[in-house]
Amino acid sequence: MPDVRFKICGLTAPDHVRAAAEAGAGYVGFVFFPKSPRNLDILRAAELAHLVPVGVAKVALVVNATDEELDGIVSTVPLDMLQLHGKESPERVSEIRERFGLPVMKAIGVAEAEDLAAVDLYSEVADQLLIDAKPPREAELPGGNGLAFDWRLLAGRKYWRRPWMLAGGLTPQNVAEAVRMTGARQVDVSSGVESAPGVKDAALIRDFASALR
Repeated sequence: MPDVRFKICGLTAPDHVRAAAEAGAGYVGFVFFPKSPRNLDILRAAELAHLVPVGVAKVALVVNATDEELDGIVSTVPLDMLQLHGKESPERVSEIRERFGLPVMKAIGVAEAEDLAAVDLYSEVADQLLIDAKPPREAELPGGNGLAFDWRLLAGRKYWRRPWMLAGGLTPQNVAEAVRMTGARQVDVSSGVESAPGVKDAALIRDFASALR
């Protein structure tokens, strides 16, 4: 399964960073969302970001963040990309790209075929797209819920205008099948490689990486 890059999101400790890097992650993600068990304060995130090897992209996940909040993150944490995981409009995505000078990945929740219209819409303004399972209406988290969607919805759609990443309920056991069904060349995992919410498991990270080889 050549050339499938993966992102380990929601790192909260130095050994998580080490495990992701040793497994060959192309991206690591730091979460800035207080309701998440993976939430980091800015100084802690900066400490972890400085441990990330050169060549691994450092991504900040934010949810409907204000300019002030983003200023605090970007000015302190060395980052390569911002991941917008809230209800940011296309106009807001453009504003953030212009103001902060970083590539932007926009997360799009999918539950049915009609949700894919947003992929084309955000392709006009985002640098990358993260296609995730749409959270249940009562969910407190916009992602990281361990839920998958019907991957058949993406069959034959791998040639969108922007690079895209598959997320939502991926695990070492199902990621190879997910890639086969969707044609994804990038995947994102968080809860699927955890022993408890917010606690990454090095063995599961290795298994996830091995499943993509």
